[in-house]
Amino acid sequence: MELPLLIGVTGGIGSGKSMVCRLFECLDVPIYYADSRAKWLTNNDPEIREKVTALLGPEAYDSAGLYNTRFVASSVFNNEPLLKALNAIIHPVVLRDTKDWVAQNAGLPYVVKEAAIMAKAGQANSVDYVVVVEAPVGLRIQRILQRDKRTEQEIRAIIERQVSDDSRREIADYIVNNDDTSELIPQVLHLHSTFLKARSSKY
Repeated sequence: MELPLLIGVTGGIGSGKSMVCRLFECLDVPIYYADSRAKWLTNNDPEIREKVTALLGPEAYDSAGLYNTRFVASSVFNNEPLLKALNAIIHPVVLRDTKDWVAQNAGLPYVVKEAAIMAKAGQANSVDYVVVVEAPVGLRIQRILQRDKRTEQEIRAIIERQVSDDSRREIADYIVNNDDTSELIPQVLHLHSTFLKARSSKY
C-alpha cells in the first residue's frame, strides 16, 4: 500500500503551530507531535535510556526512572558538543519512530508531523513539504504570557535561542500567517486541498 505524503509543520514558540495542527485533525488528518513523542521515547525507549545514561551519568533519570529534564538541561547548557551528542542519540530514534508511524497510516493521502525544529524537506528527514506558521513576536509573547507561567524576559530568551523567522522561511514550502488578522481556517483548507492534489499527482 502506498505511503502518505508527510507534511512538516513548524514555527516558533507562540506562533500557533499546535492550533494549525488541531485544524488538520478536524479534517481527520493524523498528527505526529514530535516533541511530546520524543519525551515519551526518552522515558521509555531502552536504547535511548542506556545511551543517555552512558553519556550523562545515572542522574539523567530520577529515582522514579523518569528523564531528569532539569539535570540534563543544565548539563548541556552552553556545552555544544554534549548537546550534539545528546541529539545524536535521540533524533535517530525519533526519525525511525516517525517512519514507522507513517507506515501505519499507509493508504491515507497525507499525514502531518509537528516539530519545533525541522530541516528543509528532503534534508535528513522524510518530510515531503514544510509548512511554517508565523506570527509577530509581540503577539507571540502575549499568547505565551496568557498560557504559561513565564515572565516576558524568559519568553524573549527562549525566542532568541530558537531558530530565527528568516531561517524558517528558507525551509518553508508554505507559510501560514497566524497574526490575528489573517483567518486560519481558509489557509488550512487551502493547504489541505493542495496536499490532496500533490498526493494524487505523485501516484
